[in-house]
Amino acid sequence: MTAVLRFAAPRRVEIVDLPSAELQPGEVRVRTLVTGISAGTEMTAYRGTNPYLTSEWDPDIRLFRAADEQRPPAYPLDGWGYSEVGEVVEVAPFADGTLPEGAPVVGDVVWGIWGHRAEGVLPVDKLVGHTLPEGLDPLSGSFVRVGAIALNGVLAADLGVGSTVVVFGQGVIGLLATRLAVLNGATVIAVDGIESRRQQALALGASHALEPGAGLALRVRELTSGAGADVAIELSGNYHALHDAIRTVGVDGTVVASGFYQGAAEPVRLGEEFHHNRVQVIASQIGAAPARLRARWDVPRLQRAVVDAMADGRLDPRPLVSHRYPLADAATAYEMLDTDPSAALQVVLELP
Repeated sequence: MTAVLRFAAPRRVEIVDLPSAELQPGEVRVRTLVTGISAGTEMTAYRGTNPYLTSEWDPDIRLFRAADEQRPPAYPLDGWGYSEVGEVVEVAPFADGTLPEGAPVVGDVVWGIWGHRAEGVLPVDKLVGHTLPEGLDPLSGSFVRVGAIALNGVLAADLGVGSTVVVFGQGVIGLLATRLAVLNGATVIAVDGIESRRQQALALGASHALEPGAGLALRVRELTSGAGADVAIELSGNYHALHDAIRTVGVDGTVVASGFYQGAAEPVRLGEEFHHNRVQVIASQIGAAPARLRARWDVPRLQRAVVDAMADGRLDPRPLVSHRYPLADAATAYEMLDTDPSAALQVVLELP
């Protein structure tokens, strides 16, 4: 049996014991060491607002189908999570006795996606190239996926020396984006309503850290000699922030919408700065690299770039961990994120 985190109903978390999967040829068993909670996507499942709960994504036509067309997944939801790190404890070669080049071996520490559970069984192909470099703290490995999300937004923003970017939302992904934008040579203006997060952004290299509010767009104009920012990256998933991002960029500026937005976009008004400044709003989502880079960049490369930056010290995400809970206390972790999100940055679940 293996312990698995279950969303039994909205705002109800349980730890259940499910049978351990028997290893098949070409599969790997990983004992989980640490798994990070996503304060964005996962909390939509915890709260019951995730679109997958009321509709189903059709990958062939790339549309969400309504509940009367398809049967959407319903509670209970087992093993959500996408930021896991663990030790390989068993490897089953393919029927011919082979394994792909780069496959992990017993004892390797790997990162991947198998959800909040004590062990994961995955196809070996899913873990090729996922072995953490020797000496890298396994805790850092739990940031690979969120780091790739941040890097994807930064690449979509097309930043470089001399460019100015406003990064909205200084949660975990926003802070990683701030650091990566600084590494790309951009001047970063960080925006967040929480003082401690603004201070963290400055520590990671942001030139300015501002509070959101009615005067934000004017302040950005002041900091950019009246021109406005070249680009804004919106990572909070808040529609008010998305509208402010549109207002902070200058003429022909770009807004990269990287947040996971929920519900109707009533705060976003398109007849004002969006229209008059010809602002381009583009989506950034971890399913693919930006279109202009897709011949050379893919999701594995995004993830490798994050690992490389952590391995050589350019990016150290460990100070972003604010809370650690054993898997058995996961319900407390989710309740804290739901009721007092300003108290936390990255929350991780640890297993013995």
